Amino acid sequence: MEVRKTSIEGLIEIIPNVYQDSRGFFLETFHIEKYQEIGVDRQFVQSNQSYSLKGVLRGLHMQLPPYQQGKLVNVSKGKVLDIAVDLRKDSPTFGQYESIILDSERCNQFYVPEGFAHGFVALEESVFSYQCTNVYNKASEAGIIWNDADLAIDWELEKYDIQQPIISEKDLALPRLSEYQKQST
Repeated sequence: MEVRKTSIEGLIEIIPNVYQDSRGFFLETFHIEKYQEIGVDRQFVQSNQSYSLKGVLRGLHMQLPPYQQGKLVNVSKGKVLDIAVDLRKDSPTFGQYESIILDSERCNQFYVPEGFAHGFVALEESVFSYQCTNVYNKASEAGIIWNDADLAIDWELEKYDIQQPIISEKDLALPRLSEYQKQST
């Protein structure tokens, strides 16, 4: 297993060992002791999966206390650009984001701890899976609008020939970071 720490404390890319032969392949998608050694020392209590057509953009989502969620994410089919925005109030990287390509051919994963808004855009038809450290709670839903100019996220839409992302009405109604900050004080 290869581990890549990002420029934002707590965000980790995990590239597992993939064992291939004429029958196909095998990999460990989680091993508690190995993941604890690399800093993912959390218990996962809920698993989710979504299917997205190319160009679907989901996020930026998060759960507020006491239902904050850390997420271990990957794609089992396709390719997505995954985004995590640091919203930890006392973090020196507050408001900064990290992006990573999750690819079913690489089988890589991204660990996003509690305190981050999370989202992705499907760069091709994709199946996205994530394990969460807390259960979903509708009353604790929060998020930031995907195209907030203050965040200046490069979603790489042009690079992947996505003319207009497909976004839910709910996600289009999310606040800007500045509005989120006013609401959370």
